Amino acid sequence: MTPSRPTTPANPRRLVVVGAGITGLAAAFEWRRRRPDDEIIVLEAGDRIGGKLHRIELAGHWYDTGPEAVLARVPEAVRLIADLGLADRLVAPATTQASVVLPDGRHPLPPGTVLGVPASADGLDGILSPDGVARVRAEAELPELALDGDVAVGALLRARLGDEVVDRLVEPLLGGVYAGRADELSLAATMPALAAHLPATGSVLAAAAASRDAGARSRGDADGPVFATVSDGIGSLPDALVAASRAVVRLRTPAHGLRRAAAGLELSVGPAAAPELLTADAVLVTAPAQKAARLLGELAPDAVEPLQGIPYASMAVVAMAFPAQDLDAGSGLLVPPVTGRLVKGVTVSSSKWPHLAGGPALLVRSSVGRFRDEAELQRSDEDLTAAVVSDVADLLGLDRPEPLETRIVRWGGGLPQYLVGHPARVDAVRAAVSAVPGLAIAGAAFRGVGVPACIRDAQHAVDALL
Repeated sequence: MTPSRPTTPANPRRLVVVGAGITGLAAAFEWRRRRPDDEIIVLEAGDRIGGKLHRIELAGHWYDTGPEAVLARVPEAVRLIADLGLADRLVAPATTQASVVLPDGRHPLPPGTVLGVPASADGLDGILSPDGVARVRAEAELPELALDGDVAVGALLRARLGDEVVDRLVEPLLGGVYAGRADELSLAATMPALAAHLPATGSVLAAAAASRDAGARSRGDADGPVFATVSDGIGSLPDALVAASRAVVRLRTPAHGLRRAAAGLELSVGPAAAPELLTADAVLVTAPAQKAARLLGELAPDAVEPLQGIPYASMAVVAMAFPAQDLDAGSGLLVPPVTGRLVKGVTVSSSKWPHLAGGPALLVRSSVGRFRDEAELQRSDEDLTAAVVSDVADLLGLDRPEPLETRIVRWGGGLPQYLVGHPARVDAVRAAVSAVPGLAIAGAAFRGVGVPACIRDAQHAVDALL
């Protein structure tokens, strides 16, 4: 008897999504919009949905301990929130003016930078030394820049603009986004707009200016808010996505095998000692890179090595409620490694977000941990929390530094590192996976760690499968 042919991706009956983070859940929602009658199963190895989207109750408020905002000037996240019927809960920040902490005090973050890369030497006095400002200004006299492939952000910027730009401006911003190090992170992957303008301009300053101006033109509304959040927290989106997608979510159900079957694709799920076989017409893998590599070994072996080349950084977020008190710290502080401080930054949520302002508590969050520098994370929860509270109280100059409430959330292996050569690794993974009918891969490990980037990647994966 001739076996039946596998169902083609163009006419699937069952979608299985591996991973219940924002990428997987956004994909389930998008699939449901396009194919309302299909069966959607989401497998999650952990005991909750949402991945890094997570919220807690702090001093009577919903409070994010994962991403606390989305980019409002790109469409994916804001549009998804509207599609979920939550547009009336979008909140714009009251202030986005942050300061950089240096040994001589605080300095306002210069406007118009691209992830800390300045477009000119204007506004850098104080945050850089006179020699540092002169070094930036002197870039116009350097030979025209010509890159041969991907380079590290730090290597390029140190050579063109000097160490101070990297150590005082770029490091704290990249450390906040990626928990990474400028001297290892890929320029093409972490600053794609800047990298795209370099060939035509031959100058870092000119490329930064071109990137900034192009962004303003493409938006058409340069005065709109850069960021937005949801009044119930970004962490409220996972539940809303599950409800809207009507997906069957199976928690504590890891996937540890994937192969072809007569009926399409077959996953081995659940306990390894007593696995269940689950067939699917289409499978979307949104697990972290190392787990994805293990799952794809049989079907897409050429994806394994590049996936294994994407390491992850661990970090912790400490949420704090202090007695209400006046502060002059804007939306928060960026803390470069050169200060020797424990924390990477401080977000003053009560100042930044109108819905968290007022009341008896000052709400603040801070993060700890960078790639290759995670020793502090070995402390106990109590010890690490106390150290962070002490650092934050000192940085903010609190009059009443004893917190009313604290919570610590650890993100072990939480942030993928886009090291030099990352775009080539991503291309290799995509090529290997796309060669398998009915299979796709998406997530923060590939083309952006932010919420909008993950949603965009999910939607592209659904496009490919359908």
